[in-house]
Amino acid sequence: MKVLMIVTSNDRLGDTGHKTGLWLEELAAPYYVFTDAGARVTLASPKGGAAPVDPRSEAEEAQNRTTRRFTADPAAMAALKDTVPLAEVRPEDYDVLFYPGGHGPLWDLVDDARSLAIIENMHRAGKPVAAVCHGPAVLVRATTPDGKPLVARRNVTGFSNAEEDAVGLSRVVPFLLQDELTGLGARYERGPLWEPHVVVDGLLVTGQNPASSERAAKAVLEVLARSCGCAPYPGEPVREPGEPGKPGA
Repeated sequence: MKVLMIVTSNDRLGDTGHKTGLWLEELAAPYYVFTDAGARVTLASPKGGAAPVDPRSEAEEAQNRTTRRFTADPAAMAALKDTVPLAEVRPEDYDVLFYPGGHGPLWDLVDDARSLAIIENMHRAGKPVAAVCHGPAVLVRATTPDGKPLVARRNVTGFSNAEEDAVGLSRVVPFLLQDELTGLGARYERGPLWEPHVVVDGLLVTGQNPASSERAAKAVLEVLARSCGCAPYPGEPVREPGEPGKPGA
């Protein structure tokens, strides 16, 4: 199994002067769900090279077992510092597409033509497409072969308006993800703030917030197992009860 994880190259939080990027837990938790199941994971980004990490997600209060495992893992950190440029990605080489969040994707991956082409190609090929937290923003410009929004009439989730309000960025982000998805005709679902909530609609898997990252990746493995009639892929839980999941990205 080969998994393509696409992360942001954007490190600017709009015009605030603050830094952003990917949210570390949203990369680390799925990364180990996949690698512990025997998958080969490739990290890619629009620009390639070192991918920016939101400094807030590196703060001590945001750490848990998976983030500490990732930052202590030389191979994982090397991949993060040398992501593959999207221009070099061949979607036919992968079985799964997964987008971690962080606020960064709201400014670069939403309209990235190569990212959209990869999403549409893999969706058309019947491969799982997954995104967590702000990651589902990458879906809002994606379309089906007949030109309709990919998320129209699909059950989805993503970082909620209430969670964006809670982190104080509702007036900073270019759009509110919940509103954008709903406006495209998606059937948006929201669980309790900061609690894991994952929605599966066929081969489309979305997670609401950082706490949903592990569960979203495991849902992808379950989707794959069902689609091939295989036994479930192995993998152990990576989030311990009570480990932090907020603030979100």
